[in-house]
Amino acid sequence: MAERGIAVFGAGYIGLVTGACLAELGHRVVVRDINPERVRILRAGDVPIHEPGLGEMIARNKERLTFTEDLDQALAGAEVAYVCVDTPPSASGDADLSRVWSVIRSLTNAQGLRAVVMKSTVPVGTGARARVLLDEHGLSHVGYVSNPEFTAEGRAVTDFMSPDRIVIGQDDATAGALVVALHTGIDAPVATMDVKSAEMVKLASNALLATKISFANEIATLCENTGADVGEVLGAVGMDHRLGAHFLRPGIGWGGSCFPKDSEALRQMASNTGFHPQLLTAVINVNNIQKRRAVQHLKDELGDLAGKDIALLGMAFKPGTDDMREAPSTVLAGRLLAEGAQVRCWDPLARPAAGEPWDSVTRFATPQQALDGVDAVVIVTEWPELARLDWTEAHTLMRTPVMFDGRNLLDPARLREIGFRYTSVGRP
Repeated sequence: MAERGIAVFGAGYIGLVTGACLAELGHRVVVRDINPERVRILRAGDVPIHEPGLGEMIARNKERLTFTEDLDQALAGAEVAYVCVDTPPSASGDADLSRVWSVIRSLTNAQGLRAVVMKSTVPVGTGARARVLLDEHGLSHVGYVSNPEFTAEGRAVTDFMSPDRIVIGQDDATAGALVVALHTGIDAPVATMDVKSAEMVKLASNALLATKISFANEIATLCENTGADVGEVLGAVGMDHRLGAHFLRPGIGWGGSCFPKDSEALRQMASNTGFHPQLLTAVINVNNIQKRRAVQHLKDELGDLAGKDIALLGMAFKPGTDDMREAPSTVLAGRLLAEGAQVRCWDPLARPAAGEPWDSVTRFATPQQALDGVDAVVIVTEWPELARLDWTEAHTLMRTPVMFDGRNLLDPARLREIGFRYTSVGRP
């Protein structure tokens, strides 16, 4: 396809990946963000987030990819505007769309636009409201397209360039065809539908993935209570082609920027229509409990946690990213501090955020430093560095060799042979 001018609004995880990948596909892309420090960092050639392959892709396409705070610069020559701004939960639990509406209203003078594309995760019905706003601002000639993202942090570039599917929700077939054409060079099936259905696809996909994880955690608890091994159980369950093994793994709970926010937004959206989604509510409740079950495991081994030193290995919500949004580690740290424990932590990428319980936490540069003199260790994030760690040496560093493996990362027999009082999720 011929080169197109594209404006991307928002330089967060989704905006940066979207902008870089569209530039990689041969388009001229201007990414606009209202945060001047973020724009400065990007213009200097640095990337403010950790995402494998993203920095190299941005550098490779520096002639076609620019960053700005200026609205006019972003829209100059743009045929398509991508909305990639944050939609955080509001006080009511609904998605806060204030940034989305701000972008839509800012397009008033962009008469050269042919399509507005919604990448941000939004409630069903947002497209209809956006259509009204566009019409009111003299942009009735501009098509509206819902093109939800399905990228996972830590592999977002790969997911964009090699997706399972491209979902196009259109109110105008010409605009929909234009957005499909922007993806020329990507080999993936295209699912074309109405806007409301496309909006629902994103929310339903994340809710189903979250359901699989919460189901795995429920089965893990039953395995603990009955003596079954959740690894053996779910391993065999996942061999069924009707079910599949993907996301069917127990752990310390799901977090991140999508699952918690999108699951709650879907539940709230359903409640706003007078429907109480019982299954989705249970999925969310199971996850909230799961994040706290590690504390009970530690109490079972140590008794009162007041005055105990606990090491949390892993802070990011998953390996391969520095993202701390809704990370189980934050909940666990808060609970341990409330119990009177002293908390130490290690993570190769993530940093404590101001205002979080991590303000009371000491962060160490290596796992060994975090483990020195502690009463227990919790594996919170399954970083590969932890699988390679010399746990025999680690055993000698700890005051009390208690371990809760919240990700079932390590071999129970080996850890017990070393001398650890080892427990994990759903394994006897």
